[in-house]
This record gives sequence, structure tokens and C-alpha cells, in this order.
Amino acid sequence: MPNRPSNIHPPKRSPGVLGDIWYFLLRKPGPDTLLRFQNAGDRDNYNKRILQRLGIKPDNFTILNIHQIDVNAPPSYVFNELLKWSGDSTCWPNYIARFDRIMDELENIRILPFGWSKYPFGMKSLMGFKLIPLFLMNAIRFKSIPDSFDFDNARYLLYKCSGGYPIGFFSMYVRSTIAELGETGPTKLFVIVGFNFYGKKDWAKKKFVNRIWQAVHNRVTSNVLYRLKMLCEWRLDKIHTQPDLLKHFESDLWSSDESCIITSTPIPTGSCTIPNPDSHGDPE
Repeated sequence: MPNRPSNIHPPKRSPGVLGDIWYFLLRKPGPDTLLRFQNAGDRDNYNKRILQRLGIKPDNFTILNIHQIDVNAPPSYVFNELLKWSGDSTCWPNYIARFDRIMDELENIRILPFGWSKYPFGMKSLMGFKLIPLFLMNAIRFKSIPDSFDFDNARYLLYKCSGGYPIGFFSMYVRSTIAELGETGPTKLFVIVGFNFYGKKDWAKKKFVNRIWQAVHNRVTSNVLYRLKMLCEWRLDKIHTQPDLLKHFESDLWSSDESCIITSTPIPTGSCTIPNPDSHGDPE
């Protein structure tokens, strides 16, 4: 079991729209999460390998944006945290872009600007832009159990996207670190976004729009990843401080081959509880 850092805190919950602006748009998080390459050839090669791993045709996309972060928790645990994604998450700017599960299912999601499900004041658009929903996310594939031949324990959520925001697909991808690449720690968490699922290649040619999109997207994504990292590591730390929970999760958290990812055993009753980030302060 890896060493657990001391003085771990959960991400602080945003109190409203201004909080979202501060925590997700203005504030620069700790690690630099945007994956950078020395040249265009390296980037194209990496992008194609990622898309092939997800089962997507590389030629359908002009822009592929990839962020990554190290998480000091096993891949199975990090992936299970992704499955809890909801409109109550502290890791997403829910006041600016409300996360709404359709029929309470993670497979179909609406992202609603400011939580609006329809335009205010009888309007049919916002300054000519059709932004409700900001985008729709429909699951293409959820890979929750790695293949037996999969050396890096990869798991992911993969969505096709449509709506006002020019995203073609969205994926959250979790895998073990790869020592041959010089990586350390238990887990790499990726957010992968591609344009042009619906052929909107003209967006990539609009340099001003593209630069604004990338600046906003990169800052928000970095903060989302950093807060997910904080939440996973804090909850795992709390589990280790509660003997009943530790006994319950130990075999799944740090199994040597990471073969089991979602425990079907009921959580033990009694004094132990799953840690809630709202019950603890954060010195941010």
C-alpha cells in the first residue's frame, strides 16, 4: 500500500456562481494537467493511440485535448469515484454548468447553463446561440472491468456529445501508471475531449474562438481533475482511519492484480460512515 500523504483535505464546495468562477475559472490549480508534446508528430501519434484505445476513428477529429493527473489511490477506487458523478459533486462547476442525469442515469446527461432547462423570459436563444443544453452526453461505452490482457488496468467512461458547446466526444480514462514511461504512483486519471463528432471542423479554423475555448476548457479541466484528485485521496485517507471501513475495502483497494473494481459486499453498518467532504473544512 502506498504511503498516504498527511494533512489531506477535500475540495471546498462552491457556494454559487461567483464561487464557480473563482474555483474553476480564475484559480490556477496546483499541477499542470495539460498533456504537452515536443512536436506535432508526437502529439498526433499519441492522439491516434488514445483514440484507437477508445475505439474511435482518429480522422473524425481536428482537435484532441488531453489532460492528466496523478492520483494516490488505486485505479479501481478512482473509477468508482467517477461513477458517483452528479449534480451534487464538489468537483464540477454546477452553478455555471449544471450536471443533470437524465432519468437519474449516468449513461445520459444534460449540462445546463446556470441550471436552466429552458431559456428565460421566453427567449429562443442566448444572443443567437443555442446553448440549452450546453451539451448532451450519451454513453458510447463504459469500460468498468479491464480486459484480461490489459497490462495497465484501463477503465473509462466514453460519451458522444451534442448541443451548443462544440464537443464531439468526452472521456474520463483511468489506468495504472507505466514504469517504462517513467511514471510513478498508483494511478493516472485523464480527461479527453475531441471536436468534430458531427463534422464541425470549421470551429478549428477560427483561431480566436479556438484560443478562447482552449483557455477556458484547460483551466476548468485542470481544476476538475485537481479536485477529483483531492477528493479521492481524502476519502481514501478517511477510510484508512476507520477500521471497519478499512477491513471492508482493503482487498478491493490494494489487490495486487487490481482484478476486482466494484465491491458487491454491503457496506458494514454501525458507527463507520463513508466520508462526506461537506463535513470537513478546507483551508483553500
